[in-house]
Amino acid sequence: MEAEALIEQLLGQDCETVVDIAGLLCDRHPRERRALSVVHPDGERLRVEHVTYGELADRSQHLAGGLAGLGIGPGDHVATLMGKSAELVVVLLALWRLGAVHVPLFTAFADAAIAARTTTARALVTDADLLAKLDPLRDAAGATPWTVVVNGDAATAAPATGTAPTLRALEAEGAAAPPPARVRRASDAPFLTLYTSGTTGAPKAVPVPARALAAFVSYQHHALDHRADDVFWNMSDPGWGYGLYQAVIGPLALGRHTLLLASGFDAALTLRVLAELKVTNFAAAPTVYRALRNHDGPFSRPAALRCCSAAGEPLNPDLPRWAEEHLGATIHDHYGQTELGMVLGTAWHPGHRAAPVPGRMGPALPGWTLAVIDESTHRPLPAGTVGCLAVDVPRSPLMWFTHYLGGRPRTSGRFSPDGRWFLTGDLASADDQGRFAFAGRDDDVIIMAGYRIGPVDVENALLEHPAVAEAAVTAVDDDLRGEVLEAFVVLTPASIPGDDLADALRLHVKHRLAAHLYPRAVHFRHCLPRTESGKVKRKQLRHERERELATV
Repeated sequence: MEAEALIEQLLGQDCETVVDIAGLLCDRHPRERRALSVVHPDGERLRVEHVTYGELADRSQHLAGGLAGLGIGPGDHVATLMGKSAELVVVLLALWRLGAVHVPLFTAFADAAIAARTTTARALVTDADLLAKLDPLRDAAGATPWTVVVNGDAATAAPATGTAPTLRALEAEGAAAPPPARVRRASDAPFLTLYTSGTTGAPKAVPVPARALAAFVSYQHHALDHRADDVFWNMSDPGWGYGLYQAVIGPLALGRHTLLLASGFDAALTLRVLAELKVTNFAAAPTVYRALRNHDGPFSRPAALRCCSAAGEPLNPDLPRWAEEHLGATIHDHYGQTELGMVLGTAWHPGHRAAPVPGRMGPALPGWTLAVIDESTHRPLPAGTVGCLAVDVPRSPLMWFTHYLGGRPRTSGRFSPDGRWFLTGDLASADDQGRFAFAGRDDDVIIMAGYRIGPVDVENALLEHPAVAEAAVTAVDDDLRGEVLEAFVVLTPASIPGDDLADALRLHVKHRLAAHLYPRAVHFRHCLPRTESGKVKRKQLRHERERELATV
């Protein structure tokens, strides 16, 4: 099915239409067609594991049978704490065959972040080498709040959990039993629940309905121009929205081929993969391009690249020109959110392509209408005026988000009172040709290396340390990561400030939340600036810090 026809079909579905997720993403494609290439660094060479759609279909069908034997069924939430692998994709397809709901977890999460995102989970699938992350969540008898399934040898990784079922064993069980009945779900029923951290409170759960597939397919086709003959590589982690939506789901929906790198980021390795595997279509966060630009080792210019895309954080205006010179293709900037998918950007598809403008993300993508509106009146603002970036819901047929888990449709503060506008929480301006430029955030959210970070999560982790009485977290600009976290701390009376305590606080946050969430600097203060209502003025702290750095 051609992409345009698929998008039209998905958009034509109403809430009564049932969707076969696994059939759409896998079973309808030719069995012999290559679906995945998982790249494994192996010393001086790259070992590539190729997987066809037929292999994905068979393995996920067998695994679905094994998971059904554990009691997993329609509507059950199942979390995954897994790296980029063929097994991850097999698990997702197996869950969707059963009508279950996938809850992705980033592999760098520590126990607190895992616990916050698995309150509704019935089971958790994890790689064997990540099992130890679950130990703090076990009760006195060693039990976890959910059934644990292990990818790999559970006994080798953690002998105490050697009785946990493994994916290999469940696949074998499913292969020997009659296949479970395939479950189709209503178009407005969720097949994913992604958690995103705001600026206050616990992470918010975003139910992603089946009809959101139209938005993911449209972006993959129109903005990324993912063609049948492409060697496509989206580096983003599938534990987050962009990586899951557009490195896994979008390619599979189109019946295309996608690369997954089974390794952490390394600039030299990234350049090797681009060159040796002749990648033609590349997507990554701007921090990846900055790291490649700053790489001081041997630089192998990729010979096959025809397009590069960036998403997840503001793109430095100088990076597209650098990429054109050193990578052979310029970078098109794209913008989106977990609640939307991707909505703005300079598209690569010939039918929508326009010349990118440095410093501007680009126009609204097909299927979306956005505007810059006044915060109080919710009326569109003139060109060139900075205001709230908002989605015009009635004029955006690809709009799918309606509420957070447990909420009612269009009643959260993300929608204007009349329901017309979805408020992104970001500030922007638009020129007279409808090309948008990012201007900042109105909610103190921090974007570091492509990750949106709510300062309250980090502040709460700091406050758990016995030496901390008050804490505020903000960000400063960083050449590599875009922004990095800095903490401002008021200590308890008996605590003594110093480098040793600052190091201890950084390590505490890293272990409590995730490896990427710790503050790079800790500043000790006698008090924190607050509003009359008692709220910390994070922007004031940031401005003060910027002035301090400017005088150094």
